[in-house]
Amino acid sequence: MRMIEVILFGYFLTCVCGDGVADVVLSCTLVEEGVGMGGMGGGAHFTRTPATLILRDVPVAPDESLETLTPFVPPSIPDPDAILLEAKVSSPEIPDAQVLLHADCNEQEVMCELSSYSPHGTQEREQTYFLVSLNVEGGEFSTTLILQTLVVERDQSTLIQSKLGLPLSHSGTLPTEVIFLVFSHIKSVNAPLRGDVLLYCGFRQQETPLAQEVGVEWRLQHRGKGWKVFVMKTRLDGAEGSTVVLAERKGSSVNASLVVAEGDASVTLTRLKAVDEGTYICTVSVGPFNAQQVIQLQITQPPQVSLSEENFVLKTNPPQTLSCHCTKYYPLDAQIECHRQHGDGSYSLSSHLTVPSSVSPGTRLTCRVSHQALDAPLSLSVVVKNPEPGSYWWVLGFLFVTILFFYQVMK
Repeated sequence: MRMIEVILFGYFLTCVCGDGVADVVLSCTLVEEGVGMGGMGGGAHFTRTPATLILRDVPVAPDESLETLTPFVPPSIPDPDAILLEAKVSSPEIPDAQVLLHADCNEQEVMCELSSYSPHGTQEREQTYFLVSLNVEGGEFSTTLILQTLVVERDQSTLIQSKLGLPLSHSGTLPTEVIFLVFSHIKSVNAPLRGDVLLYCGFRQQETPLAQEVGVEWRLQHRGKGWKVFVMKTRLDGAEGSTVVLAERKGSSVNASLVVAEGDASVTLTRLKAVDEGTYICTVSVGPFNAQQVIQLQITQPPQVSLSEENFVLKTNPPQTLSCHCTKYYPLDAQIECHRQHGDGSYSLSSHLTVPSSVSPGTRLTCRVSHQALDAPLSLSVVVKNPEPGSYWWVLGFLFVTILFFYQVMK
């Protein structure tokens, strides 16, 4: 089976299409998987060919000037060796597609991958399908599209794209349309231990029969293992009794009403545990088409920090120890620095600080904890105090009795 994919190198142009819309032209590379060298079991190899992906009718904000956008001009003489794919993004609309207009100016790399796609349970069709993955690095834009080629009226002048074997339009492009997409405006989420979290995943499709079934599956991958978190099937007409739910993880849920009405397949996870951390894959299926989004969930919990002594009072017995306890935090990585600051500004570092009896009253003992769940290091301190006044009288009394005893003995 041949696989074709387009990988974006991050360079793109824009062109004006009309009032309120623009085109985004992505400079890409077509990667085609072939057979191993000489058929001797050498494994797959890849050939790379320059390609261009044109997204038509991307909405532009009303307050944005269209004069700054660079016009895209198709080649005056169509080239059958050039790979120019174009797709309208207005129906169904790609949410937040305008982010692509400014990614280059914001120094954000746009990643694009395109591969051939075969709808499930379908026979041979006239159209060809492509699966396109778009991501903006450092931004909250991630979308997976399914493109379907449009019928091209053929005549004696029609050119055939040499690598894909598909007819080209008179302008030399391969016309397609978006028929299904799955998207998310988040790529990673931090959530507290024992808290709740919402992982967003949405989908859009062209007008389809309401009787079509919608499938939503959430799967967790972590440390080389994978398991289902939530599985649900329903129908677009929302018929009573048409929803079947298989919640593999206790405390996981997807709102079936939002799935049908708004194309919202987000999952809610409650009472999070450390084992819930990992890579979540949202797969949405409508009819013969399905696409995915990937979201990273990281569990964090700031440490609880305490000192073994709330009041540190000097004693005359051997050196005392001050302990700093850091408990109930996640993940494991943490740095604990228990130190003593002297009057001259110097420090003594230790996780368990031994305080000599010679330390002067007023010295501040500090435990400082750094952890990724903390916005800033957390510090707890105690100040060395003089012994209680009563303890002095006890010592003086003991010395008086001792001296009196020896005086009587000597007498």
